[in-house]
Amino acid sequence: MDLRIFTEPQQGASYDDVLRVAQATERLGYDAFFRSDHYLVMGDGDGLPGPTDAWTTLAGLARETSTVRLGTLVSSATFRHPGVLAIQVAQVDQMSGGRVELGLGAGWFAQEHAAYGIPFPEKRFGLLTEQLEVVTGLWRTPVGERFTHQGEHYTLTDSPALPKPAQHVALADGRRVEGAGVPVIVGGKGPKRTPALAARFASEFNASFPEIADIPQMFGRVRSACEEIGRDPHDLTYSVALVLCVGADDAEVARRAAAIGREPGELREHGVAGTVAEAVDRLGELAEAGVERIYLQVLDLADIEHLELVAAQVAPHVR
Repeated sequence: MDLRIFTEPQQGASYDDVLRVAQATERLGYDAFFRSDHYLVMGDGDGLPGPTDAWTTLAGLARETSTVRLGTLVSSATFRHPGVLAIQVAQVDQMSGGRVELGLGAGWFAQEHAAYGIPFPEKRFGLLTEQLEVVTGLWRTPVGERFTHQGEHYTLTDSPALPKPAQHVALADGRRVEGAGVPVIVGGKGPKRTPALAARFASEFNASFPEIADIPQMFGRVRSACEEIGRDPHDLTYSVALVLCVGADDAEVARRAAAIGREPGELREHGVAGTVAEAVDRLGELAEAGVERIYLQVLDLADIEHLELVAAQVAPHVR
């Protein structure tokens, strides 16, 4: 099972804070460092020193790390024009030497849109669908050809579809499509439209903070959507995101839970939490449910010892 670190910097973190966690993620052997794409603190915190932009942050991390994969879980379709987003992601992929992944969603936090003057349309699923069409279409357009899109929300005319990401996608006949290999992550709990989008566009389906018992059914809907369009369901990676709170003993678990304003019992029920043995058991349970990759949501970015404990004592049991 892939273990990835997932952070929420809008809750209060500078770029230096994020960099420290990303470099620890790489040093400790985790598979990837991901961050949210939000501009406003959630809950009662003050969010100081203020938000950092996801793709600006990832551009910096691309040059200050060397092996760990980098991405968003997830960028909001409301934040950026898809043509601009395609350029941003392609450039960061080049800057990282081909280590970037794009999680893209419809957006949901109306308050942050109001706070920064970002339009927040009531109906956003069509917007997301069209963004996926445009971003992947631009990347897959061969160099020297042009990309045109006429949709309900976006019109692109005679685009050179540049730059291309560093990553390539391999075809069944052994050829490579230049610059079209940035993995796209689609996730959500919708029963029909989200699985259909994942089947059409994604290399990974992510279930964020699901009830453990619901995971097989959620993954099953995506597999069925793949089969309906003639895609092999095994083409996708199936992942979840869950909060992380692990300690060497119950006292350390309680201390870490208090630091993020949560209750140990609730975290044990819904996350990867508890003692090392409990965390290993939870990851085994997730593997049995079909989870191939997990994003461990780290909410206390000052607690590098937390990442060290999980890397040293939990990770060896699940890889």
